[in-house]
Amino acid sequence: MTFHDAATESPLFASTTCPDAPPEGERWSSWDGAMHGPKPRPEWVITALGAVEEDLGVLKTGKEADVHLLRRWLPDGTTAPAVDSLLAAKRYRGSENRLFHRDSGYLEGRRLRKSREMRAMARRTEFGRAMIAGQWAAAEFDALARLWELGLPVPYPVQLSEAEMLMEFIGTGRTAAPRLVQTKPSPALLAQLFEQFRHVVLTLAQEGWAHGDLSPYNVLLHEDRLVVIDWPQIVDVVGNPHGFEFLERDIRTMCGWFVRRGLDVDADLVFGDAASMAAGSTW
Repeated sequence: MTFHDAATESPLFASTTCPDAPPEGERWSSWDGAMHGPKPRPEWVITALGAVEEDLGVLKTGKEADVHLLRRWLPDGTTAPAVDSLLAAKRYRGSENRLFHRDSGYLEGRRLRKSREMRAMARRTEFGRAMIAGQWAAAEFDALARLWELGLPVPYPVQLSEAEMLMEFIGTGRTAAPRLVQTKPSPALLAQLFEQFRHVVLTLAQEGWAHGDLSPYNVLLHEDRLVVIDWPQIVDVVGNPHGFEFLERDIRTMCGWFVRRGLDVDADLVFGDAASMAAGSTW
């Protein structure tokens, strides 16, 4: 799913060349036909099909996907409870442009019913690579939905269609919240943030999950609150033969950051608690 170039596809240009183009923005709302997030939805989610959308630029580029800032709003004369919102649009790379060297370890424990699909994924055929790319997007959307329902601090997943996921934008105005690694919290706030991290990792473990790639680069700090992002590699701790290794790595990586910021924390203790909870989960 791509956006038209704003310089050549302005609303005025579009309205004179394409009668089906929206009166404002770059495209009509992509809500229709997409997979939607859990209910009850936040009030800021615009579901009206008469809404329009515009790409406001890139927020982040990565190996697996790029994240854009997207504005969705209702044109003048349209009425609905929510009239304007900012979203983060995560656009996953196609199978030909993705890096697959790290996929296999995370995908262990995820099973498909069709043996043909499993063989293709294992052999990294063109079809298998496309299957893996689709699994990453679907896995992240599904994970965000379940974690949101658990009350964990994650962006609300608005919708998923093809290789684009729209989710809650975490930031102030049009400025994205900083990554935890970029921040220097006060000692008092640092202690609070550690307790927030501990709650997240223990709740995940109780459900039988590990983030799989948790680090200060995958955590945002917004209004003194941690928000954990980037979930496509979420790991089934019990089903994956390396699950407890992923869990331990997540914890030691995060605890190491807190120690470097001056907080005395015990990674062994946190991992011990998390491992016990994961071992007793029914995932």
